[in-house]
Amino acid sequence: MHNNMELQQTTRQQKISRQIQRDIAEILQKEGQAIVSGSLVTVTTVRVSPDFAYAKVYFSIFPFDKSAQVMEALEKNNWFIRRELGRRIRNQLKIVPELQFFLDDSLEYIENIDSLLKE
Repeated sequence: MHNNMELQQTTRQQKISRQIQRDIAEILQKEGQAIVSGSLVTVTTVRVSPDFAYAKVYFSIFPFDKSAQVMEALEKNNWFIRRELGRRIRNQLKIVPELQFFLDDSLEYIENIDSLLKE
């Protein structure tokens, strides 16, 4: 019985994570043009805590040399993104998770390997 509850919860966490991922991508696309300032920003992963109080949001930014600037803008607009997220997920969650933003630099890593292989 206990394992089943854990499994259900991880499934719910995954479902909520995917929902938040889609919603934040949409927020940035529709209302966040000024925040991303012409960069291509992708929400690569979202991980929510078991109590849904926190969400770690990972972004991939292209071109990579704009990532520090874009991450700073995202951080400054955390409240705005969280508020917009709240409007979208209020039916699924009682609380809007606190958002923590991280840079997903795996694409940059892949690019580096690609260029090394081409040399």
